[in-house]
Order: sequence, then structure tokens, then C-alpha cells
Amino acid sequence: MKRIADSTVRRLSMYLRYLEDLDTRGQQTASSDELAHLCGTTPAQVRKDLSFFGSFGKRGLGYPVHELTAHLREILGLQREWKVIIIGAGKIGAALANYRGFRQRGFKVAGVYDNDPLKVGQPWGEAIVRRMEDIEADLTREDAPIAVLAIPAEGAQQVVDRLVAAGVRAILNFAPTQITVPPHVNLKSVNMAMELEGLSFALTNPGYLDEGVA
Repeated sequence: MKRIADSTVRRLSMYLRYLEDLDTRGQQTASSDELAHLCGTTPAQVRKDLSFFGSFGKRGLGYPVHELTAHLREILGLQREWKVIIIGAGKIGAALANYRGFRQRGFKVAGVYDNDPLKVGQPWGEAIVRRMEDIEADLTREDAPIAVLAIPAEGAQQVVDRLVAAGVRAILNFAPTQITVPPHVNLKSVNMAMELEGLSFALTNPGYLDEGVA
């Protein structure tokens, strides 16, 4: 299996969203030029990204929208339901628990956890807030391989260690701190300050960012 860059996977997600929209509107084919324009990249990059996974489309005819949509959903693992747990019933946790896009993309919030006794037992989106002490026992009964970490920096690593020991295999980290996981666990961190600094750079240095670079 070839190693695929995160930037490539992010572009595959963008291609899928636009293809789904085109499919809904009944469009039969889409060219690499069209996908590149919609996703802010280049036709060569579109062709390169897709070539990692096979041969799609025909020269001069473009990509069959419905067929490529199905292939990308399979590549991204969206043909099954993924159960997700959210750690932290704060503002970020609330926004995530109520995000309808999770269900639409095949992700089900299986549980929300917090150590605040005033929040435990309260509805949080479609879930009920549970005690942090219950995580291990719950994960033995229900396979939820993905966890979203939306808690303060203090204690975040200890919570991650518990999640990994309980069988969680992928973590999306919103905690404002650096955490470590063993090689078999996938980790993605969302650093709000860094994202804003990237936007600040783009505004301060117009034209310096090359969005088409892998």
C-alpha cells in the first residue's frame, strides 16, 4: 500500500463533496479541470491524487460522476458506520455533538463524556453525557474506534492514554496541547491558533501561498 499524504486525503474529501453535489443535480461526467476549479487546485493534481487508487475516467470524456463518487466513498471508508465518542461536554463538544454532518457522513456519536457532575445525565445532541469513569466499561461493550478530544490541556495526555488502552484507534484532538500516541493509533490535532495564523499569513502576504502543492 502506497503511503498517501494527508493533503491528498483532504483533497479526496473535497472532490467527494463536489461530486456528490454534481450527482444530486444529475450531472453525468466531470473533467479534472472542473474538479480542480471547484477545489482550488490544478487538473494535474486532481489526476495525480486519483491515480494513487486506480484508473478513473477516459481522456476527453471526463470522470463518470456517480461511479467516481462511489469509488471515493469506498476509498475514504464511508461505506460503513463509524462510532465516535466525544470527550468534553463544553462548547466545542456541544457543537460537535449537535453537528448534523456527522450522521450524514456515516459517523454516529456513541457517547459524550465529562467529569462535571452537573453535566452528567444531561442530553448532549442525540447522546446523554456520561461519567469519565465509565469510558473503559462502555468501550468494552461498544466498538467506537474514534474519539474526539475537546477538553483543556491539563490532563489531556492521561485521558488519551486511557482511550488508547481501552481500544480507541483514532483521535481528533482539539485540546490546546501536544499529545503522543503509539504508532498504531492515528492522531490529528486541530490547533485553532495555528489555523488563524495561517489565515493571517495569507492576508499579510497575498499570493505567497501555493494551494496546489501536495
